[in-house]
Amino acid sequence: MGRGPPFHHDVFVLTHHARDSVPMAGGTTSHCVTDGIEAALDRARAAAGDRHVRLGGGASTIRQYLLAGLLDELHVAVVPVLLGDGERLFGELGDALEGWSSVEFAPSRAVAHVRLRRDAGTG
Repeated sequence: MGRGPPFHHDVFVLTHHARDSVPMAGGTTSHCVTDGIEAALDRARAAAGDRHVRLGGGASTIRQYLLAGLLDELHVAVVPVLLGDGERLFGELGDALEGWSSVEFAPSRAVAHVRLRRDAGTG
C-alpha cells in the first residue's frame, strides 16, 4: 500500500476531542468534528458539492445516522469472522429501517455485500 491516504478529498471525523485539521498527501484533509452527526454531514455535503457523501464508521456511528433518518443508502460488507461480542448494527433501531429495501446482494466465499436503500417518500 502507498504512503498517502486512500482518499483524495476532505474527511470529517466524529470525535469528542477538538483538534486542528490535518492536511495530507493527495488532497486529503482530515477534520475533527465535535458538534455532532448533523454538523459532520453538513460539512461533508458542503465540501462534496454535487458529489455523493459516504459515511464510514462503526456500528454505533451508523446507528446514530439511521436513527436520525440521515441516510439514503447503506452498503454492508459481511465478513464471516467472529471477533468477540462486537456491536449490533441493526440492534435497538425501532422503526428506523421501515421503508428500506435490499437492492443488491453479492455473496462470495470471503464476504457478502448487501446494499439497502430507503424507499422514495420514506424518512
